Amino acid sequence: MVSDAEIKRINELVKKSREEGLTEEEKLEQKALRQKYIDAVKLSLRANLDSIRYVEDLEENKPKQ
Repeated sequence: MVSDAEIKRINELVKKSREEGLTEEEKLEQKALRQKYIDAVKLSLRANLDSIRYVEDLEENKPKQ
């Protein structure tokens, strides 16, 4: 998971890149932090999607009376 400090750093780098530009080292740091954030979002989304159950599937699995 991405920490609040890492999200804050991502935002700092975005602001700095807009105002004055980034050094090569900062660009690499920004790229790594962004990728970590994207991976965390994908993982969270996958977990949410995997937990979805369709109503039709639940109805089919009920015992028939």
